[in-house]
Amino acid sequence: MAIFGLDFTSAPSIRKPITCAICELWATTLRIQECLSFAQFDAFEQFLQRPGPWLLACDFPFGQPGQLINNLGWPAAWPDYIATVHAMGKVLFNQAMISYSKKRPAGDKLHLRLADKLAGAISPMMMYRVPVGKMFFEGAPRLLRSGVSVLPCYPRLDTRVVVEGYPALVARRWLGRRSYKSDERARQTLEQRQARIELIDAICSDALYEEYGMRIDLTEDMRQRLIDDPRADQLDSVLCAIQAAWAYQQRSQNYGIPPGFEADGWIVDPLLLHLHKASRGKR
Repeated sequence: MAIFGLDFTSAPSIRKPITCAICELWATTLRIQECLSFAQFDAFEQFLQRPGPWLLACDFPFGQPGQLINNLGWPAAWPDYIATVHAMGKVLFNQAMISYSKKRPAGDKLHLRLADKLAGAISPMMMYRVPVGKMFFEGAPRLLRSGVSVLPCYPRLDTRVVVEGYPALVARRWLGRRSYKSDERARQTLEQRQARIELIDAICSDALYEEYGMRIDLTEDMRQRLIDDPRADQLDSVLCAIQAAWAYQQRSQNYGIPPGFEADGWIVDPLLLHLHKASRGKR
C-alpha cells in the first residue's frame, strides 16, 4: 500500500517547501523511499491527483472548533463551511479570525477541537507565531477541491484517502518536550541534532512496533538526511507517514477515528484514540 506523510506550510518556497515522504507499507514494514519537495501549491495540488490507492497524513488542521463555527454562523457541514472560508479569501479570513479573538474574554480567545486538547496541539485559529490557522486556510480547501476522501470530514468513494496527522505526538513519545528542530538558523543547535538522532533511533527500534504495530525500513542515506535537516521537514513528513500507516492498519475500525468528528476533524494516532476512550469511560 502506498503511504504518504506530508509536512505542510502555509507559504511554500524553495527555502521552506511542503515536504512529502513517499513510503510503501508491506504487511507490518513501512519502507521510506524518498522525500519530495513542493515549492509551490500547484505541485501539492498535482500530487493529490496521483492515482490511488494511497493514504496520506497531512500535518495541518482539517477543521475549526465547533464553537467558532456556531458563533460565526458558518454552515455546520464541513464541505459547506470550507467553501465559505475559501470564498472569503485570505485577507478577510485573517481579519475575521483576529477580530473574533480580540472580542473574546481572556482565556477563551483561541478555541480548541477535542483532538487538539488531547494532543496538546495549537488552536487551528492561531494566525501568528505558529500560523496554524493559515495552514488550515491554505490546506483544507485544496483537499475539498481535489476530490479525495477526507476522513472523517468528507468521506467519499475514492481510493485516495487523506487523514490528519500531527508529528509532534510521535516525537513526544521518545523526546518529551525536547526540541529537535528550528526554522531559524540562529536557533538550530547541536542538542536538537542529538534529539533527532535519538528520535530516529527510537522509530527504527522495536519500540515503534510496540506503539504503532509496524517497523521502519530506512536506508542509511535517508537516515543521514533526516539527521542533517535542522528544520526537520523531512523527519516530520516521515512521522506523519507513520501515523498514516497506523491509520491504514485500522481501516476496518474507521481508520482509528472515533465517531462524531465529521465537522472539525480528528488526528490519527493510537494515543489519541486511547485518551478519547479513557475520557468517555470517566463519564
